[in-house]
Amino acid sequence: MDPRCIAAPKRTTWFTQRRAGGRVRPHVLAQAVLTGLLAAFLIVPVGLSMLAGVTRNDFIGVRSGLTLRWVAQVWDMYHDAIGLSLRVALSTLVVTLAAGVPCGYALARSQARAARLFERMLMLPVAMPGLASALGLLAVYGSVRWFRTSSWFIVVGHVVFTLPFMVRSVQAVCTGTNLRELEEGAASLGAGFMQRLHTVVLPNIRPGIVAGALTVVTLSLGEFNLTWMLSTPTTKTLPVGLADAYASLRLEVGSAYTLIFFVLIVPLLVLMQRAAGDGPRRRD
Repeated sequence: MDPRCIAAPKRTTWFTQRRAGGRVRPHVLAQAVLTGLLAAFLIVPVGLSMLAGVTRNDFIGVRSGLTLRWVAQVWDMYHDAIGLSLRVALSTLVVTLAAGVPCGYALARSQARAARLFERMLMLPVAMPGLASALGLLAVYGSVRWFRTSSWFIVVGHVVFTLPFMVRSVQAVCTGTNLRELEEGAASLGAGFMQRLHTVVLPNIRPGIVAGALTVVTLSLGEFNLTWMLSTPTTKTLPVGLADAYASLRLEVGSAYTLIFFVLIVPLLVLMQRAAGDGPRRRD
């Protein structure tokens, strides 16, 4: 019998049980309720904050009417910071891709003790507070005036913080797919290194690269502690401007800033996932 003719077992979910008139198990129902409550706990505050950004008066609520006045005010005041945040995030992504993908690939293939020591040292910026990493960068490079006042100083800080996430993501995929065996099989068929890189390595580690890229972009766009220490009045990014808006302006302005942040980051992440695809397709 052709294995393809064997139907896969249907997954039984809470919704299928309800349609079939079956009895829902208490623990399944409890899990569904708990998941819904946790999702609401996380999503509702964000939704209310964004709603406040288009409300005429947050103290009165939606009854005061809806308006885009606060969104327009935020855009007029902070459009430079929004553009800078996108440039910093994309620059950070390019650097982490160029350095993190080869590093993760090499760490996955190496069995040396030095590689494990390097891997532990690479994770130090994640374990340390962002303020500590920023102070270290200021102590070493703060005297270089042109570098200190440029946006590349923030990019360096973001690379230090996000590079471990790219490396570990790629390393995990390389280890989990038995990449060494696949490369050895391709080499036995006469494939050179560049041919193996394009036909074996990159297609198999693409999910790890995509996951690392999404992490890097989201962390870079939302990083505040390190950025606040490294920024100057001319290099304010979106999170720093958001903190200033909440501290010195009306709540509606800060909420409108949150709305703009959400509108910017969600389509960007969706486009990155669509551009990368779902990884190598399996053959039937």
